[in-house]
Amino acid sequence: MEVPGAGRNRRIGPYALLGSGRTVGGGELFAARTDEGLLVTVTVAGPESAADPEFRDRLRAAVEAARRLSGAFLVPVVDADADAPVPWVATRFTAGLPLRHAVDRHGALGEPALRVLADGLARALAVLHGAGTVHGEVDPDSVLLTMDGPRIGALGLVGATASPPPSPTDDMSGLGATVLYAASGGEQDTDALPASLREVIGGCLYPEPSDRPTAEQFVDYLEQQGLPAPEGGWLPPAVAADMAAAAAAVGSARAVRVPVPPRPVRAPGTGVSRRNLIISLAGGAALLGGGAAALAFSGDSAPPSGGRAGGLGTTARPTHPSGARTTSAPSASPSSADGPEPVVLAGPDAVKAWSRTGKRAPTCLEASDKVVMVVTDKATSFMEAASGDRAFGALNTRNSFGANMSTYPTAYADGVFYLLCHAPGQWDLLAAFDAADGKVKWAVSLAASDPGGAKIVSNYGRQYLAASGGTVYVCGLVRDGKFSVDAPKTGYIRALSATTGKKLWQVQGTDINNVLVPPSGSRLLAASAIPAKQPGRVQMIDAARKGARGWKVPLRYPSDYFSSGWPLTGYANGNFLFAGGKGDTLSVVDAATGTEKWHQRFEAKNGDRVSMGAPFSSPDGATVYVPVGSELVALATADGTPRWIATLDGAGDSGGANLFKASLGLGGREAQCSADTVFATDSAKTLWAIDAATGRARWKYSDPSQPDVGFRWAVGGDRVFIASHLTMTAIAAHGR
Repeated sequence: MEVPGAGRNRRIGPYALLGSGRTVGGGELFAARTDEGLLVTVTVAGPESAADPEFRDRLRAAVEAARRLSGAFLVPVVDADADAPVPWVATRFTAGLPLRHAVDRHGALGEPALRVLADGLARALAVLHGAGTVHGEVDPDSVLLTMDGPRIGALGLVGATASPPPSPTDDMSGLGATVLYAASGGEQDTDALPASLREVIGGCLYPEPSDRPTAEQFVDYLEQQGLPAPEGGWLPPAVAADMAAAAAAVGSARAVRVPVPPRPVRAPGTGVSRRNLIISLAGGAALLGGGAAALAFSGDSAPPSGGRAGGLGTTARPTHPSGARTTSAPSASPSSADGPEPVVLAGPDAVKAWSRTGKRAPTCLEASDKVVMVVTDKATSFMEAASGDRAFGALNTRNSFGANMSTYPTAYADGVFYLLCHAPGQWDLLAAFDAADGKVKWAVSLAASDPGGAKIVSNYGRQYLAASGGTVYVCGLVRDGKFSVDAPKTGYIRALSATTGKKLWQVQGTDINNVLVPPSGSRLLAASAIPAKQPGRVQMIDAARKGARGWKVPLRYPSDYFSSGWPLTGYANGNFLFAGGKGDTLSVVDAATGTEKWHQRFEAKNGDRVSMGAPFSSPDGATVYVPVGSELVALATADGTPRWIATLDGAGDSGGANLFKASLGLGGREAQCSADTVFATDSAKTLWAIDAATGRARWKYSDPSQPDVGFRWAVGGDRVFIASHLTMTAIAAHGR
């Protein structure tokens, strides 16, 4: 990039800039070198800040304060010029990787590394806060991973120069979000936190700043646990290797040396208070409703006059297309050679029915044919499905993390919306809202009904919410503090009355995982949670008999599919569907007896291994849809006869072949149906509306400005509703 004021020789003050910079908080960071070969890191302020005289005054004072700070996990200031054409600050060069880079490239960190990360950041903030300063930009971009632990700058431009400045409690919220990011691989899934950190990180994320622990309390809390430090290097080998390569790329110049000071000393009696970390939920339902909650979507803007969404550009044909070959039992069905020819999806850009801009980005959506429930981290609101106008008053129930690859916290059935949520002073709630008027039917504390009593950090992770036949089901994993790929996970099913929210029954065990709740009937399907490479099974759970186990079907190769998350299963017209074989075979069994009706095996055309996605069905149950890589196959539920095959063209957002997202893993609702349309997203971040009768695309939708993780969406009646950043959009199934 071009740095204002750096000149052609790319110098800032006495430093020559090395390579390109990266954005962190209030500036751009560069590795730099003096003429004598000493390495530093230079932060260059942005042009808007440079034009503000008050910014320069605040920066000058902050630099003087930062020069006096030292800490084992702080990167000290060594030079600065607040009066330069473009203000800059130089800190000691530290060889390491930004946390975001490490997690995005190598995945989530394990418990030992997370504890070192959390402890180091808290110790650094304890020094800053003890000196009366605030960092202000604690996030995965500003945290550096080094061989000796995490590092963060003694001077954060946001904390040093903002007016009014952020508070220490803002830093603690940033610490909690940063550790959660590292634990969940970027998904912000609180269930990914190890038991030793779950309580204190949850405290950092409390909505009320006064309830968050201080940095010193945080450090004291970890010390009192008395857990051993990791032996050897604290980082995974792949991260350490990446770190070494990054350091080598900078060159062999000498870094500016600054003595490493001792750990901060805390005053007696400042240990973390469980009262500040734990809020009792035994009091029951939350205070819901009222005018205090901000309306998430105002519904007062006019719909567009025929505007269109951006389209999808295509590139090369996928190199790994997959086809279907039927091997039905007892009689054979047509092979792919005799079946339908794949139809390459291509269609016009969608025409929006309406679009609205809100005040907060939705975290999850649920829709009926008349109302859309929009949930944010601040409120729950309701929109008219036909117009996007406000339907009812907003409620102060919220969900900060929303839907992700392993969690779906909303459901709709029989005129009622259900939501896993929290409210001011109340956490871990299940609430029911009447879709006719938006009023609260009931709200219960799930933690209060946990075995062992109510706790702010429940041992029962809530991952999947469903409603059917007058019963609401909450499913998830039982946390026991043990984390091993060689040990089976314990799952649970909790059934509650859809009328009152009263707990009806609960079952749990290692044979209950990835639970499927059909839209009708009293039979559920669960998969066993097994150690890697060991046989597993699916089994029927009889809700009419309070969760009694029913028939069982063994699975020979389940390890790649039956792990924590959504089920690789489906339901259609009285039949359960699930992946069998090596993940390449769709098995269809009678839901009442477990008797196999037929099965179908899928093969890649080039001989590569096939991995099915979660099968799903049309609303009438007559057709089963199976995502397999770049192809979506429609089969007759009665006998498995292929009806059509739709295939994607072009490349996904990462440069490989474009794939149906429903074929990539266990999570989320990446494929849904209306009466005559199949909606499915792909890895190019495009939503397709596919004619259920022919397999041909009616339209496609792609928002060029959508978040990196893609948009959130839900189907209600004959419309699809899409949330992208602050914008809600509705599109009719037929695109008119």
